[in-house]
Amino acid sequence: MIGVSMDLEPFGRVVKQALTTPSTLQYPEEKETLTDTFRGVHKLDMKTCISCRACERICPNKTITMVEVQTEKGPKVMPEINLERCLFCALCEEVCPTECLVLTKDHDFEAYDRRALDKRPEDLK
Repeated sequence: MIGVSMDLEPFGRVVKQALTTPSTLQYPEEKETLTDTFRGVHKLDMKTCISCRACERICPNKTITMVEVQTEKGPKVMPEINLERCLFCALCEEVCPTECLVLTKDHDFEAYDRRALDKRPEDLK
């Protein structure tokens, strides 16, 4: 017989953990505090985008594709971002010459259909 104390040790840890306060948040009422370096969903300022394609070229995961959008000044190509494949590395933000594409702290994005994770330029506001 090995010893009763060794057999009860895991049980004691479980009881101790069960009696402490929960470590999960009651989402969406309680939200996690985010660090300054957190990167979430992209935001695009369509008025300052110059269609340079720098964000598309630098994306390591080929997440960004340029699509045609109708603007006040006529058709223009702007980034469409697939959030399902995005690494949130912020290279697109760093390379943007007009700083029109930035990563926000917004991390609330979910979808029942994968196609909903393809965000057109109009959706990146």
